[in-house]
Amino acid sequence: MDIETVRKVANLSRLDLSETDLAQMTQQLTAILGYIDQLSELNTEGVEPLSHPLPIQNVFREDEPRPSLPLELVLQNAPARQGDFFSVPAVFDPADDLSH
Repeated sequence: MDIETVRKVANLSRLDLSETDLAQMTQQLTAILGYIDQLSELNTEGVEPLSHPLPIQNVFREDEPRPSLPLELVLQNAPARQGDFFSVPAVFDPADDLSH
């Protein structure tokens, strides 16, 4: 992996990395991808795909509708409020080019 690719990934991740950090990340990401390449060389013929190595079952209650909390109680500790909604800072700057 070259440093320009790492720079682009850092930009997409909204990470501000110094040149030293970029060089270190380039080495680390190259090592990680090399390890993944090693794993892809394994013979997985006949191996069942799985999402978890242990058997798992859902232990949650049934999802049944029930009355909600009153709006005033929900919003009473909100640091900022706009009408009947939580008010939060904007996450995306419209000036940012999100098409990378």
